[in-house]
Amino acid sequence: MTVFFTSDTHFGHAGARGLYRRPFATVAEMDAAMEARWNAVVGPRDEVWHLGDVAVGVKPAALAELLGRLNGRKHLVAGNNDPPATTTLAAWASVQPYAEIEVEGRHLVLCHYAFRSWRNMHRGWLDLHGHSHGRLAPLPRQADVGVDARDFRPVTLGELFPPGRRGALAARGAAR
Repeated sequence: MTVFFTSDTHFGHAGARGLYRRPFATVAEMDAAMEARWNAVVGPRDEVWHLGDVAVGVKPAALAELLGRLNGRKHLVAGNNDPPATTTLAAWASVQPYAEIEVEGRHLVLCHYAFRSWRNMHRGWLDLHGHSHGRLAPLPRQADVGVDARDFRPVTLGELFPPGRRGALAARGAAR
């Protein structure tokens, strides 16, 4: 099982194309591309932590259907665009506003929003967030996992903090 992270998919959100300069001609093309890229990297037995802002303007039944097509066991760390109609869907293995987990021996703080400081940041804990759509310069040991900064797909901890560079985020940031 591999653990992946993503955020700010904004499925169904027409405004996301212009606001975040997404390179898709239509919302349908954007949604299809993100679904295909998700399923190209995430397997059915993998785990995905979605750090908020899943969809905007998508009816709950359609969102439940979409989540059912996306590979992996999905956890939601809710964002500012995740109403109860999203957070209460049965597709989520868990839903919370904040999480602390351990992956590959590394302690992680997960929230939709980036932190200026976080628990045990000086003891090597990492902060993964969304919300900023790749527009916020990261602090050391911090990464924006939003799709706009990560080629519109979920990423692994190893992609965010490659071996040998685990103490600091690779300065290049986005993998566009």
